[in-house]
Amino acid sequence: MTRSVAIIVVNYASAGVLSQNLVATAAAMPDAEVYVVDNLHSAAERARVQELADRRRWRLIALPDNRGFGAGVNAGAREAWRDGATDLLVLNPDASLDAAAAEALSAATAGDRRVLVSPVIHTPDGRTWFDGCDLYLGTGETRGRRARDRFPGAEREEWLAGTALWVTREVWDLVDGFDEEFELYWEDVDFSHRVRVAGGTLAVVPSAVAVHDEGATHRSSTQRSEAKSELYYYFNIRNRLLYAARHLDDDGIRTWLVSSTASARAILLRGGRRQFLRPLPPLRAAYRGLRDGRRIARAELARRAKLR
Repeated sequence: MTRSVAIIVVNYASAGVLSQNLVATAAAMPDAEVYVVDNLHSAAERARVQELADRRRWRLIALPDNRGFGAGVNAGAREAWRDGATDLLVLNPDASLDAAAAEALSAATAGDRRVLVSPVIHTPDGRTWFDGCDLYLGTGETRGRRARDRFPGAEREEWLAGTALWVTREVWDLVDGFDEEFELYWEDVDFSHRVRVAGGTLAVVPSAVAVHDEGATHRSSTQRSEAKSELYYYFNIRNRLLYAARHLDDDGIRTWLVSSTASARAILLRGGRRQFLRPLPPLRAAYRGLRDGRRIARAELARRAKLR
């Protein structure tokens, strides 16, 4: 079949990152159409992205507000499908890949159009950042594949990182895109789950490598570089419980609720201990994430109880 590939990148205050990574990826895939979906940050940022898109002849989809990653991908995909795309490369602003990686991802879907594929993802210094991940259903923890030997027999589900995904039209149609309620983080876990439930499969392509400057778009501007933003903490904590409400049985939701405080602490510690010299931003984000996530999970339990 003849393929028409669209590169979808969701931007939020990342024009400087786009000018490096997306320029490189677009050059490696000269036949692909590029769609930049800009979640509104400021008039100045919008102008920067517009100028870059005009200069590079990219399609800019300018959203009137910040709708999150999933909604941004959905907006880009609608335009790409309408324009005749058969495949999407969904890419973070802080990620890039070369022509060989793109060719390997495309080839991986040649025999099965219902497979969702991802490259192996490295950091700029060559460390492996992603080569497949598992969600452990008993705890709600996410771990790389290399952790499997430490947790033999644990119930788990594989998922692929939204940092770089090759999505065929057939896969997209199985699930009708991303769940926009997740906004940021866990939307890829949810997307992977729904693809599998709908009859698709997941695969990491070892011969395809992308490079990801982890967190370049969501580090705190006032803290050390390893610290995360309030958005990172809030949505990772909240969306763990949103995922539970979407996909677990009653006992699973209750188990994740019980462990939600410990999980929130572990998420905060991803940003290092020195951030607690100025503890208000991370602790504020954790409190809000726990509050909102627990409300979602408890409301789902109550809804189910009424239906019995």
